[in-house]
Amino acid sequence: MRISNLINEDDISQVISKDTIEAMDTFVQASDMGVLNSAAVVVAKEFGDSGLFQELIQKDSSAKDEKETKFLSSFHKNLNLLVQKTWIEKADETLKEQAVVRIDNFCDVFAQKKYNNCYSDFLSLLYDVVYLMFGIQTKKDGFLEYAMRIDPEFGIFWWYICSLPADAPDNEEKTRLFLILGMTFLANY
Repeated sequence: MRISNLINEDDISQVISKDTIEAMDTFVQASDMGVLNSAAVVVAKEFGDSGLFQELIQKDSSAKDEKETKFLSSFHKNLNLLVQKTWIEKADETLKEQAVVRIDNFCDVFAQKKYNNCYSDFLSLLYDVVYLMFGIQTKKDGFLEYAMRIDPEFGIFWWYICSLPADAPDNEEKTRLFLILGMTFLANY
């Protein structure tokens, strides 16, 4: 399924360029790592990346591990802060506490470079964090359009997350790319 099928293309074209829409479609569906990397760079710019993403995906970067560690730390801090500062209903307190623990667990597994092992946890965690942010609205069919209207930047990110496959790709390098791209938005949000 093309990512552009998840939402009305006329609605989405009001907030992002046709090039970004095509890059997102390519990114989710392509298998060639060169094509994936090129498309991901376009999407990362839409997510507010100032160039770190491209450095993180370069194979020959001498400081890639150090940069990835700093990036993971930034992601960890920002997502934790987002969860901690989110006002929730009393019934969701346990979910909020669990989310904080799950963020730590995800970051630990990611730091071990076991990308396929943390992929499903990442998606599940994000769905729970977004639920904590927006409540029951996230369970409704029109949430993606709602997110686009109230915060186009977040809506584009959520559109990306909704387009990812439920299971990790067989190629761990592609999984890493999927994860880092989603984390890029959250590290800058």
